[in-house]
Amino acid sequence: MPVNSFIVDSFKVITNIRLTTYSDIPVVLNIYATARKFMLSTGNINQWVNGYPTQKLIEEDIESGHSFVVENNYGVIVGVFCFIIGEDSTYTKIYNGKWLNEDEYGTIHRIASAGIEKGVCEACIKWSFTQILNVRIDTHRDNKVMQNILTKLDFKYCGIIYLHDGAERLAYQKVL
Repeated sequence: MPVNSFIVDSFKVITNIRLTTYSDIPVVLNIYATARKFMLSTGNINQWVNGYPTQKLIEEDIESGHSFVVENNYGVIVGVFCFIIGEDSTYTKIYNGKWLNEDEYGTIHRIASAGIEKGVCEACIKWSFTQILNVRIDTHRDNKVMQNILTKLDFKYCGIIYLHDGAERLAYQKVL
């Protein structure tokens, strides 16, 4: 999977997206802590609780080659996300709707910003479309910020999926 740099035109930020390394873990953990605080401040009190995502999960994402960090034009890590091309087992069944297609797709998980640059989420999503033209993502019902971003970026609400632990998520998809 090629990892590349590109310009997010709307923010004039040169953003490098690269695979996460083990040495990045302390910064990544801080970014997730910042994201949890932000979610709490915006009324999303039920997502990413009890220290989720854990260091163990981050390490598993790194081992599988699915964890990516976002660097600003000064080389500072300003975001993190998980991106996987291929079937996501939690997306096998969708309720109260349907996926736009059943073609091969990429899935974005655990996207978070350090809160020091604008447009990190948008940069991650745009980068994902440089890898595959069919992208799915889910979010918590209380995560209005993410829902607004997905709507702004023309993702279509497709229905409800359930995580392995039974938690409900709103599912979205966009095809270029």
